[in-house]
Amino acid sequence: MRRREFIAGLGTAAAWPLAARGQDAPMPVIGFLDPAPQDTFADHRRAFHRGLKEAGYVEGDSVAISYRWAENQVDRLPELADDLVRRQVTLIATTAAGAFAAKAATKTIPIVFIVADDPVRLGLVASLAHPGGNLTGINFLNAELTAKRLEFLRELVPSVSRVAVLAKPASVDAEAPLKEIDLIARAMGLQINVLNASNSREIDAAFETLARERPDALLVTPDPFFRSRRMQLTHLATRHAIPAAYALRDYVEAGGLMSYGASLMEAYRQAGSYAGRILKGAKPADLPVVQSSKFELIINAQTARILGLSVPPSLLARADEVIE
Repeated sequence: MRRREFIAGLGTAAAWPLAARGQDAPMPVIGFLDPAPQDTFADHRRAFHRGLKEAGYVEGDSVAISYRWAENQVDRLPELADDLVRRQVTLIATTAAGAFAAKAATKTIPIVFIVADDPVRLGLVASLAHPGGNLTGINFLNAELTAKRLEFLRELVPSVSRVAVLAKPASVDAEAPLKEIDLIARAMGLQINVLNASNSREIDAAFETLARERPDALLVTPDPFFRSRRMQLTHLATRHAIPAAYALRDYVEAGGLMSYGASLMEAYRQAGSYAGRILKGAKPADLPVVQSSKFELIINAQTARILGLSVPPSLLARADEVIE
């Protein structure tokens, strides 16, 4: 054998064990814990995948994702979180209610959350800049935008004085907005009536109450359950001719009147990106909580016409999108 071929053969022999070891390395597994039903919010999952891809990870190729859906049964989240921990996933990605379950289940597996309320106030992290522990994530600030939502609602319905608020009892996502609404309503001279709903039948019952009491407008608090029932909510609001404001554009795309809030798609993308950074070795304790900085006002002009509302030019000028 000639010397050059011999040296090339040595190089191949040396590289083969390294490649074999690389192939034998276990693929990281993300546990995706969500309180919603499996067949909802596929676009949010795509946004999460996009963030992962930006960080260099593709599901089925360089990372596996183990999904756990609570099907709107929040009391199942601790059981599902425990299952992910038993399976020794590399990381858990989840929303607010799931973050509490995951935090209770593990002190070591990294957790990336997406929450609407202040995660420091919720007790998920020590501070936004230095989370500490094994949690970090995205805060899309929907609770803090309640005042602006009410202002836009009053601008669209100038005669508003009585506002109904739909909330899910004992919901992590509704607690802060309800406190904000109470304070803001007093300052604006509005009368507030809170209606609770935890399932589809109770949503129907709430709208029967609205039909009897005839408030001037409706404010729907942020909650994953309500997002999963957005078609029902927007249909009932239009059917009963109640101007309604929401936190997310999903509702307006489904026929709702108006929304103001951060982009949840962007929040999921950022969560995917953070998950990728952690898979590469970053520590959650060292990754500051990302706070949304882009907010969007979406108006459904067709729904406004159905409700007999004229959208003021000043509001149209500030809208990020008007759906016709």
